[in-house]
Amino acid sequence: MSSVQASATQEVSISGMHCAACVTRVERILERVPGVQDASVSLATETARIAFVPGAFDPTAMIEAVADAGYDVELPSEGEELDDVLRRREAEREAEYGSLLKRVRVGIVLGLPVVVVGHAQFLPGLSQLSHDTLRMLWVVSGVLTVPIITYVGRSFFVGAWKAFWQRDATMDTLVALGTGAAWAYSTVAVVWPAVFPEGTAHPFYEAVAVVITLVVLGQALEVRARGRTSQAMRRLMDLQPLTAFVVRQEVEQEIPAAEVLVGDLVIVRPGEKVPVDGEVVDGVSAVDESLLTGESIPADRGAGDPVAGGTLNTTGVLRIRATRVGRDTVLARIVSMVREAQGSKPPIQRVVDVIAGYFVPAVMIIAVITFAVWYNVGPQPVLSFAAVAAVAVLVIACPCALGLATPISVMVAVGKAAEHGVLIRNAEGLQRARTVDTIVLDKTGTITMGRPALTDVRPMPEWSEDELLSLVAAAEAGSEHPVAKAIRDGATGRGLSVAPANDFASLPGRGIRAEVGGRILRVGTADFLEDEGISTAALSSLAQDLSAHGKSPLFVGIGQEPAGVVAVADPVKPDSADTIRHLRGMGLHVVMITGDHSETAAAIAREVGIEEVYARVLPHEKAARVVALQGEGRVVLMVGDGVNDAPALAQADVGCAMGSGTDVAMEAGDITLIRNSLEGVIAAIEISHATFRNVRQNLVGAFAYNVLGIPVAAGVFYPVFGILLSPVVAGAAMAFSSVTVVSNANRLRAFTPSRLAAGAP
Repeated sequence: MSSVQASATQEVSISGMHCAACVTRVERILERVPGVQDASVSLATETARIAFVPGAFDPTAMIEAVADAGYDVELPSEGEELDDVLRRREAEREAEYGSLLKRVRVGIVLGLPVVVVGHAQFLPGLSQLSHDTLRMLWVVSGVLTVPIITYVGRSFFVGAWKAFWQRDATMDTLVALGTGAAWAYSTVAVVWPAVFPEGTAHPFYEAVAVVITLVVLGQALEVRARGRTSQAMRRLMDLQPLTAFVVRQEVEQEIPAAEVLVGDLVIVRPGEKVPVDGEVVDGVSAVDESLLTGESIPADRGAGDPVAGGTLNTTGVLRIRATRVGRDTVLARIVSMVREAQGSKPPIQRVVDVIAGYFVPAVMIIAVITFAVWYNVGPQPVLSFAAVAAVAVLVIACPCALGLATPISVMVAVGKAAEHGVLIRNAEGLQRARTVDTIVLDKTGTITMGRPALTDVRPMPEWSEDELLSLVAAAEAGSEHPVAKAIRDGATGRGLSVAPANDFASLPGRGIRAEVGGRILRVGTADFLEDEGISTAALSSLAQDLSAHGKSPLFVGIGQEPAGVVAVADPVKPDSADTIRHLRGMGLHVVMITGDHSETAAAIAREVGIEEVYARVLPHEKAARVVALQGEGRVVLMVGDGVNDAPALAQADVGCAMGSGTDVAMEAGDITLIRNSLEGVIAAIEISHATFRNVRQNLVGAFAYNVLGIPVAAGVFYPVFGILLSPVVAGAAMAFSSVTVVSNANRLRAFTPSRLAAGAP
């Protein structure tokens, strides 16, 4: 009987990967390292997530194993975060882009004369050159292609050699084999022409020069395009300010933001970013949270209000008490979750990875078959004809486009979703969201605000609304109950003055009693007032009307007479009704599940336009209700915010947690709505549809490119149409196929959710 060993995870940066075959190869190498249980590599983000057994895993052995295969691994050093590594990689990517362009320039300078010589028979003034002169020019071409191979295309040959010793094959193998075979064939044709039938010893050095230069140019364009895909992630990472002003020992001092401690008093002036999560101690300001939540209107923040690190203080000076610092801040958690999601793989990518593992060996076999067939049945000169076709097959095949088709789209989409306040935790949830047909909504904190608020003041004729509310708010001043706070906030919102209260007494579950301005006030249930000798008959119809609308009435007695009713309720969020209407317009079935009373649930459902409601549902029964819907063949997206929603969120096909909810709910969900608005559900579903529409385009393009390109290169259409692909054309097509995929994925950066595009508030 074997015991299951606990595992830890480590995310590392990997450079040097070029194609899907590289991804499969690196994953296989990592999984062979002792102690590693699983490895998932992303070509788009150039990272690997490793699950390993602590104590049995040696990072040094991992680095050496990957380095032996021709790739570089970088782990965060002590005291360094992976974010710092990735920022450094951004700078390295810019340097790589410059280096690739330099190699392209060298390839162009050295390759132009080679191309001219290679096409001399078609150029005026050169077509009449003698064979001896032409042969001398061929020698010069051969010499000029040596630095093209050893400098411009060195990485292909080094990578192919390392892959060979690992008994593996990658894109480097295809390029190195194709161009290396072309150069070797050409050199033999020039140095030992007698080996070939008379008049057939013709080199094609121009193919070597152009193919290598074009593939390197394609890599440069791909590096630049891939850099654009990470802009959303980079903007999130750059939100964190580097320094903070803290008050220690009554002295304000500037320190690195990473050194702020929980409990520190932080000063944030207008125009500065908030360095940590905290609570406002003093000051009033408008805080721009748009890059964090997607909400364009700055939020007013004052004493007692929470603020998040990375947001921008716009007007007043704020004094903030730090509550979360470092990797515990909301921003740090968002960056971490976005990075994980960008590196995760949807189910469709796993299928592509399997195909990619067989792709390069299959292309090599096709190239050998192509050479053999045309050598035996091809037109004269058969050797040259067969060599050209085989080289074209090797060069045109492109595992790069195949490997980037899915992860590059997912990477852009996850970053774009984060810009709109939708935090996608994994690519699998993103893929499933496009198949959702049923939306299950928790009520409290999801459809509603999640906290009570004053909704109605219904006085008896002898009192005005403001008089009654002012007295009740004064009586409730001594209570910490959420309902009491809602009443006080309601009075403050109306600008009412609240007199001091005396002799406050609270009777849990019944009500409160207090003296205000010489009058005894009683606020609570009807039974409480009746027991105090106050008849509530005159207030019963008011209370029943309020209850029918999902509100909680509180009876008010002043002295020994009934004075009126005030009502509190958990109000519906301003955009809930419109959002639910929009979801139904998308053809989605919307269901509400709540543990609240049937009357309250029915009232809220009527207000927001939901027809199917399940009330008085216990926490464990919520998950069972989701199972029942799935049993009907429905694909369920569940939205909730509390611990009691976590089982249902985990059970649903897609779990969607509100950003204001508990950590447990957020951990159970596939998606988190940072803005605490149901509008994020629309955005998540639409982003899912847009992403996998884009993925399909990429995959169809990549597969079609290879399925059509390889047969054309092999000369399948030559007998009928006379079409034979030049290795130069094949190289150009291969070089730009991956650029096409990356460029298509970048179109997702222009995506805007329909609610925003329509100008919804």
